[in-house]
Amino acid sequence: MNYIAERRQEEKERRRADILDAAEAALTRVGWDELTMDQVARGARLSRALVYVYFTDKVDLMYGICERALGLLRQRFEEAAARHGKGIDQMTAIGRAYIAFSQEFPVHFDIMARCEMREVDIANAQPNEAACLASGDALHAVMVKVLDDGVRDGSIRPDLGNRVLVATVLWGFTHGVIQVATTKAKLLAHQGVDGRALLDEAMDMATRSLATKV
Repeated sequence: MNYIAERRQEEKERRRADILDAAEAALTRVGWDELTMDQVARGARLSRALVYVYFTDKVDLMYGICERALGLLRQRFEEAAARHGKGIDQMTAIGRAYIAFSQEFPVHFDIMARCEMREVDIANAQPNEAACLASGDALHAVMVKVLDDGVRDGSIRPDLGNRVLVATVLWGFTHGVIQVATTKAKLLAHQGVDGRALLDEAMDMATRSLATKV
């Protein structure tokens, strides 16, 4: 790639990042339902037509934000795992990192939840959909590796079975519990359940289900 092509690619990536930054800032103010592409364009100081060059519509923009969110979450997972030696401790740390992520980045968590509810035609995925799927695959690969390492070091049950399946179950379990703790605070209080205690119990249950029996 020559110098001019490199500069053009850098400019393209910068504009895409500016659009995503503007979208995330607007989401913090107005939420997903009230978000418009006009708001995003104004925030990015770009024409609406140029925004549509990068994202064909609001849903396409959602996948762009989700890709970024999954990349950030993967980084948090890797950092959490690196602080522990045993696989079981790494997986518990990953679960707690997910909880912390949902609290620190509620906009990203909300967008991830919305994407989870949509079915992507993988064979015909659009570029931003495909990038989001790839980011999700990379995230799950971190979990699968930790499960593999835990089985090898003896801290995770040797009869665990399909690691990809287990990682998917753990993802769904943790994601669901976080959503309940986040969106059902009044109902939980009515039932005498503390949201923090709910999350702690979920992490303990997940750890017990994975740990080697002693």
